[in-house]
Amino acid sequence: MAEISTTREPSSPPSGPPAAKKARLDDPPKVDVQGDAAPPPGNAKPPKKSKKQKFKDLPEACSSEDVLWQEIKDILGAEYVDTAVKEGTVRKSPFEQRQELEVEVVAMSSSGTALATSSSASRPWVVVVPFCVPGETARVRVYNNSRLHSVADLIEVITPNPTIRDDSLVECKYFGTCGGCQYQMLSYEKQLELKRDVVVKAYTKFSDIPSSSMPPIESTMPSPLQYNYRTKITPHFNAPNKTQRSNPDNPQNDTDKPSWFNIGFNRVGTQKVIDIEDCPISTPVIRAALPAVRANAIANLYTYKKGVSLILRDSLPLSTTNADIAENGEPKHICVTNHRGRVRERVGPNLFEYPASSFFQNNNCVMPSLVSYVRERIFDSAPSDTPTPTHLVDTYCGAGLFAISLASSFKIVAGIELSVESIQAASINAKLNSLPPFPRPVGTSKDNVNRMITFQPGDATQIFSVVSKFPASETVVVIDPPRKGCDEPFIEQLVGFGAQTVVYVSCNVHTQARDVGMILRRDVGGKDGKAKGKYVLESVRGFDLFPQTAHVESVAVLRLVEGQTEGMDVDSAV
Repeated sequence: MAEISTTREPSSPPSGPPAAKKARLDDPPKVDVQGDAAPPPGNAKPPKKSKKQKFKDLPEACSSEDVLWQEIKDILGAEYVDTAVKEGTVRKSPFEQRQELEVEVVAMSSSGTALATSSSASRPWVVVVPFCVPGETARVRVYNNSRLHSVADLIEVITPNPTIRDDSLVECKYFGTCGGCQYQMLSYEKQLELKRDVVVKAYTKFSDIPSSSMPPIESTMPSPLQYNYRTKITPHFNAPNKTQRSNPDNPQNDTDKPSWFNIGFNRVGTQKVIDIEDCPISTPVIRAALPAVRANAIANLYTYKKGVSLILRDSLPLSTTNADIAENGEPKHICVTNHRGRVRERVGPNLFEYPASSFFQNNNCVMPSLVSYVRERIFDSAPSDTPTPTHLVDTYCGAGLFAISLASSFKIVAGIELSVESIQAASINAKLNSLPPFPRPVGTSKDNVNRMITFQPGDATQIFSVVSKFPASETVVVIDPPRKGCDEPFIEQLVGFGAQTVVYVSCNVHTQARDVGMILRRDVGGKDGKAKGKYVLESVRGFDLFPQTAHVESVAVLRLVEGQTEGMDVDSAV
């Protein structure tokens, strides 16, 4: 196996002594003895006034910067941080740009970087550095200063922590340089532990849910594969500039890659592309196709006028049907490299087809476990005194993953999505899996026989009007929003509808925690306009869709407890 290097090429170019500090934009101008600003020499025009660079004292709530800010507060102490904010000193760094220093790692951030402190700091300050773990000392080079922290490149790990770090586990020669993975030097058990910690911290910091109403966070669901799992990658490159186009050493018919031309992913902490010839977390079919895709880009290098993001997606042949798989087994996979192409893949017993450039989960092997878990929480874990769910509403349904995968457990399924393209893909997938559609719009008849599934575009302001005739006490709502989470109008509609069960699937546990807290604090509306109860948080569990990285998905299950209009203890409700 590859061994991780303890040194790496820095994001910022190395230099001698730290550069002299530039004058701050808010420094007072130099004045003459009369107290006026010093005049320009000769007849030179006075320089234009510099605009003062404005910084926000605090990051936007629930942003990645805010997540880091909360973690910094945990290390430095809330009282110290609040004082620094009040005094306006949060950006007065004790370190210069490109300054080298020794740090001691004290914690891991939710994004997979290490959080460290340094005895050389003149004031309490955090240093963020990649590829380190708690208990280690490291030499780093600062390249950016921000709110009560500096961001640094790792130069070397001085004292490794052998109880956590195991460099023999690393399988990628680019690890430590590429920004794609953070955890290859950790055992998989440790990765899952860290991801559970992220979920715990998210609900502690962002949900405002009382501890008495918070169920224990379950262990992270593992991925069956830790490498060779990723079904989509998008390596990219920059188009040659004018100088590179005119360089006689690189004629336009040269099929060899110029030394300045890189196809791959960004160097950690930068926007600089590094050359990547292989990506071990990708599926075998993608890894096998990557050399030819790279060669084609090199051969056509000088035809590109701007930067390009390539696409490689693992797919079944588009002719594949469930009958074929049942009779002959799953056919050999292919790699789709056309952004306008279509992809077909199988999740459990179901097939899904969608445009290659659209969103679909990128770890196929863990999706059956995710779907099974959602089904189990809906039915097997439901309180005995609740009606058996018969209706499913899949909001943000995309290509219909949850609507189609769970359809066999419900009489009626409705997928709602703002994207017309996604609705079209979901409707195709329903037919692909032989699911009968509604002959008329949802809710126009009390006769539910032979009416199985429908996908309809929903107005963002009235998304639940599409399913207004569904019996709320027998309805489950699945939410799978983008990273920004749900907005307040959506949450108001959700609690106004009052489904028996809400399953919130999220790629951003921090916005999920915020949204779940908002849902729990609201009274659930009844048909008569009176509050009929409140939601209680029954369970939260992380899912590892991206091994070797810090990313964690999260599934939260909420139940409606009717007649409850005050805050509740979770133990008394489930």
